[in-house]
Amino acid sequence: MPYRATHSSLRLLALALLLLMVAGCASRDLATRDPAPGEGLTIDRVLILAAAERALGTPYRFGGNTPAGVDCSGLVQLAYRAAGIPVPRTADDQFRALPEVARARPGDLLFFDTSGGGKASHVGIYRGDGQMIHAPGRGRRVETTPVELAYWQERFLGAAAPAP
Repeated sequence: MPYRATHSSLRLLALALLLLMVAGCASRDLATRDPAPGEGLTIDRVLILAAAERALGTPYRFGGNTPAGVDCSGLVQLAYRAAGIPVPRTADDQFRALPEVARARPGDLLFFDTSGGGKASHVGIYRGDGQMIHAPGRGRRVETTPVELAYWQERFLGAAAPAP
C-alpha cells in the first residue's frame, strides 16, 4: 500500500510539473526598459503618460473612453488621443494592429489574456519603474499596479509601441 501511495504521488507531481512547464511556454516574458539617465522621453510619450496619470481615479465604465469613465482600451484611446495618435478601440484590435516591441518603455502598451480565451482582453500603459496604469474592471477605478505581480506575468501576451 505505501508503494502505491508514493507512486501515485510521484505521478501527480510529474503531471503538475508538466502543466507548469506548458503554462510557462504559453506566455512571453514581460520585459521593460526605463529610460537611461539623460535619455528622456519623446513629447508624445510625455503627453500619453500625463493623460493616463490625469485619468487615475476615473471610474471604470465598459465602452467608455472619456474622463467620465473608461474601460482598459478606452483609457488607451483617451491617453493616446492627447498625443494625437489614433489607436483601435478594443484591446485585441490594438494588440493585433500596433507595432510589437520586445521591451516596453514608458508610454508603451502591455497586453494580457485575462479571460483565458487566447486573445488580448486587457491592456495597460507602462508608466515606468515597473508600474502600469490601467482600468481594472467593474466597480473599480483607474489605478497603477506593479507589472511584476505573478497575475500579470502569467497572462502577458506582448507589448506595443504606437508612439515614437
